[in-house]
Amino acid sequence: HRCLYALKVGWRVCWAKAEEEDERRHMAFISHDISMLRLFETFLENTPQLTLLLYIILRTNKAELSQGLGMGTAFLCVSWSLLDYHQSLRSFLQDKYELSLGSSIIYFLWNLFLICPRILALALFALLWPYGVAVHFSLVWLALFLWVSLQGTDFMESPGAEQLYRAMVAVILYFSWFNVARGRTLHRSIIYHGFMLVDSTLLGLAWLWGRAPGEEEHSYLIPVVSAALPCYLLGLGLRVTYYKWLHPNVQVQQEGRYDEVDASGGGDGVELRSFLEPDLVNRRMQWLAQTHFSLSQPAQQHFQNGAAAV
Repeated sequence: HRCLYALKVGWRVCWAKAEEEDERRHMAFISHDISMLRLFETFLENTPQLTLLLYIILRTNKAELSQGLGMGTAFLCVSWSLLDYHQSLRSFLQDKYELSLGSSIIYFLWNLFLICPRILALALFALLWPYGVAVHFSLVWLALFLWVSLQGTDFMESPGAEQLYRAMVAVILYFSWFNVARGRTLHRSIIYHGFMLVDSTLLGLAWLWGRAPGEEEHSYLIPVVSAALPCYLLGLGLRVTYYKWLHPNVQVQQEGRYDEVDASGGGDGVELRSFLEPDLVNRRMQWLAQTHFSLSQPAQQHFQNGAAAV
């Protein structure tokens, strides 16, 4: 419904010149909500379905061309939703530089290389213990839910809705990194990726241990499983590369400014886009943007994210 409504508003932006400025503000307001909802849909529906599809292919030991294409497209869409969400957060703030093409590609690839081994490990574990996946998900989800609760969030307007939001975030964390707390994320990221690496490795080793000796039916999976760990490490390497050399703050620091990602504290002063009137500020995206980014000196106008915001 929101996507259709956004198309309707976008159509009016193209043709209603007299109200173009107000419509642009309204369009930006809606687009931020859609980006967040798309991310939730991806990890609450599409990613579990992708895991199930991979499990079915491995169980039947055959795949139609359409299944292979659908699975490949699904992996790309999951990574794209993370990139789109990140770009939407940056476009919500007035003082943030936009991602360059190279930065966007690396951001996309690192998420792809981290998600693929995770889903493969879950599908392999389900191959031998289908009901064990439900137990595994329940235990890991509970641990992640408690972790999110300890970090503290203020996304919804009521305590009950806030708990539901934390539950959804825990589902996202079951597959991919998602920041929910202010402050530098380095230590939290190390803890999370270390936990995911150990957990996925144990799932893969459980499949290797539980498969029948001399089984030839899934022997082709041995090199695939062997490549999963290097794939995950490559994803971590790309993430380090992004923050070390390709993140927009590198460009800002070279010009004597400051534009740090994932917050270093004091996020209350983050400046919103000036095109947003007070009654059109998307409060939830504002909170998420303040969670991810810290206060910085305003960048020059020609470096701002005007395309996504205006």
